[in-house]
Amino acid sequence: MAGRCPKCGANVAASFVFCPGCGTKTDSLIHHEPPPPEKAPAKQAFSGLLLGAIVAPGMIVTGVLLCLTGLGAFLGIPLIIGGAIAPLVGPMVGMDSLRGNCPWCGAKVSSLNAKGNFECEACRKQVAVRDHKFVQAA
Repeated sequence: MAGRCPKCGANVAASFVFCPGCGTKTDSLIHHEPPPPEKAPAKQAFSGLLLGAIVAPGMIVTGVLLCLTGLGAFLGIPLIIGGAIAPLVGPMVGMDSLRGNCPWCGAKVSSLNAKGNFECEACRKQVAVRDHKFVQAA
């Protein structure tokens, strides 16, 4: 682990025994721990894209099969077009989701894919959405 020399402030690699700048022994180095990684604010932010990517092949295959049966102009072509734009429309479903702080603990939460009440990831208490604001659920 790398550290800084308390005497000259130089960066010193963990494999060094002495500071290359001033010769101070490395057991007196000041080590800095990196901060822990933060959790993603929206756990399922791309679920709409994933749903669209799963639905798209089924729509395209069904549309092609309908085109081969002669119903292509009425049913097949719209299914193929719908399958092509499904991955683009999926994320737009989550565009009206709310992001803010949990009313219980203050942690960042998102209402994406929430129907009614949902559970805060940090404190595990129920949060409700009322008038586009997060409130404590009873």
